[in-house]
Amino acid sequence: MMPWLAVTLDLDAEAAEAFGDALLAAGAQSVALEPGRLSAILQPHADANALVAAAAESAGVATPRFSAQQLEDCDWVRASQAQFAPLRLGRLWIGATWHEPPPDAAALARIDPGIAFGTGSHPSTKLILDFLERTLAGGERVLDYGCGSGILAIAAAKLGAASIDAVDVDAQAVEATVMNARLNQVEVRALAPESLPPASYDLVLSNILLQPLVLLAPLLAARTAQAGRIALAGILEAQADELIAACTPWFDAAATARDDGWALVTGVRR
Repeated sequence: MMPWLAVTLDLDAEAAEAFGDALLAAGAQSVALEPGRLSAILQPHADANALVAAAAESAGVATPRFSAQQLEDCDWVRASQAQFAPLRLGRLWIGATWHEPPPDAAALARIDPGIAFGTGSHPSTKLILDFLERTLAGGERVLDYGCGSGILAIAAAKLGAASIDAVDVDAQAVEATVMNARLNQVEVRALAPESLPPASYDLVLSNILLQPLVLLAPLLAARTAQAGRIALAGILEAQADELIAACTPWFDAAATARDDGWALVTGVRR
């Protein structure tokens, strides 16, 4: 197998936790906090410079100095699987294939940590999952833009959405979504953004980063049906106003939930 990349950043304790969250949102497979430094495992083909820079932009800090080295012959995602605990949100339970679900969970989803971001453990993912659990009534048309592992699309299917499309610019993420949908025995159409046929949706989801969300606002608006809703995450609380401003020409939008310094922006299409 290809060697994974290990990145080590010298950060003080206060900055390390927030930057670790930003690294996960930017695509790191796992992070570990140690005294005076932060370590992260990246995909074999990842651009460490670009990923660290994206995390710094998301966290609103200067890009820190870091070192990177290859790690041979070890599946670091699987080796660190103990860090992934099952998640319970009302009707919805999400866990890996080695977790035992509770007998009273109405909607079960299985997502193993792998090459695409999204196991439910990150606050930005939990914010949208909680939104889905609280708001989906069944029968909705859903678009997950930037699907990663497909966790949001699969959760929407488990909670009764009638049709779900999922897109991602990363071909590996599209493949992971197809595999995870098959594992969960739900129908999700996963494809590249340019292959998405014309359609509008009752609910558009996107859990990425601030700047892509700002740039995508017109496109997401065009895909949202009249009176349809958006749920956007992957942003820090301090970035919510900028995203709301980008959505205001099309949506009545607001920051409606927060978790550990991260925010959820939701809106209704005018």
